[in-house]
Amino acid sequence: MPAETTPADTDGSTVDVLVTLLDDGVAPPAYAHPGDAGADLTTTEDVELGPLQRAVVPTGIAIALPDGYAAFVHPRSGLAAKHGVTVVNAPGTVDAGYRGEIKVVLANTDPTATVRLERGDRIAQLVVQRVERARFVTAQKLPGSHRGAGGFGSSGGHTGA
Repeated sequence: MPAETTPADTDGSTVDVLVTLLDDGVAPPAYAHPGDAGADLTTTEDVELGPLQRAVVPTGIAIALPDGYAAFVHPRSGLAAKHGVTVVNAPGTVDAGYRGEIKVVLANTDPTATVRLERGDRIAQLVVQRVERARFVTAQKLPGSHRGAGGFGSSGGHTGA
């Protein structure tokens, strides 16, 4: 019997990503709700992050993305808001050619409280996106733009000193 298709399957908004489970007890990445952009990643081990500490945390999965795609590891908003836990290099980039275990560099930004994570806890989100490959062309001069060379803070938005 053929697999059932959903609108997402027929409108081109899904992509098959091969997943290898490197740990018998780990689940593959999963979306918590329909329409979510990020699939949850879990930890395969208990982790204790002291105040202002960081750790490289294993997820027990490896993936194979098709060419033209990358996966980005984002922090979980609940962990950030409730405990100050974030992903240090957010978003972490998983290239299409990478086949090793996805690990997440977590940091506890709280200056006083220790955060404990247990095996199976959701620690980050994986967002899979199509990416363009750029061809970098050397130019003697760049064309003008409205913004120009204005950098950090050039658009305003902060009234404090």
